[in-house]
Amino acid sequence: MTLREIFDRGGASIGGWCVIPSPFAAELMGLAGFDWVCVDMQHGLAGHDALVGMLQVLDKTGTPSFVRVPWNQPDHIMKALDAGAHGVIVPMVNTVEDARRAVGACRYAPDGYRSWGPIRAALGRDGFSPQSANRDVVCAVMIETADALERVDEILSVPGIDAVYVGPNDLAVSGGLPPDANATHPRHRALINRVREACDRHGVVAGIHCGGWETAARWREEGFRMLNVSSDAVFLRSGAAEVLRRLREQPEPRPVTSSYS
Repeated sequence: MTLREIFDRGGASIGGWCVIPSPFAAELMGLAGFDWVCVDMQHGLAGHDALVGMLQVLDKTGTPSFVRVPWNQPDHIMKALDAGAHGVIVPMVNTVEDARRAVGACRYAPDGYRSWGPIRAALGRDGFSPQSANRDVVCAVMIETADALERVDEILSVPGIDAVYVGPNDLAVSGGLPPDANATHPRHRALINRVREACDRHGVVAGIHCGGWETAARWREEGFRMLNVSSDAVFLRSGAAEVLRRLREQPEPRPVTSSYS
């Protein structure tokens, strides 16, 4: 199933998140059964060379891929798509012009200004063309500042935006609150729900980063349809820490003493 098919079928999707620059880490995340996996090039540690191998193994596992690009720049977006990403998540989209720039970089003319050169994107995709690429690529923009929230209806009126991905930490900081991926403060949750309500008005998929599965379950109940929980690095660190905690809570055995002196 492609990323576009996942979005078009309705219902909620659950995504994995890779910040470790490793094809093996991406392969493990893909095999875990997520609906999609995102390689984070903004706050994650992967550069372009690592990205290519990570997208290759995600294809091998049959997992649709997002790339969160470092910034809203055409070269970042086009290189991620040419490398084979099925969609991009574009950070810090604060204005209508920001949104148009992101959408335009995702699509070939006449719908945008993406340059032709799908060096890996066309591999194994019969009939790949500007038209099929324009139809299949998913463009998700991030609403994560107070300025973007004030303009959210204008931003989501831009044709070609498929999804919004809320960055809860930046949205909290921009709103004068401490960063919190679980949105425990009522005012923080109210800001996030304003984004979700705007998505509903414009027929755009509402997505959000979640600090844990309980948070994801709550936002799914609220109507979010694109949910990410934590990251590969957090899973690794928390799993290792839990094993150590449980083992250290156990009493140490008494030393074995010999009856011989």
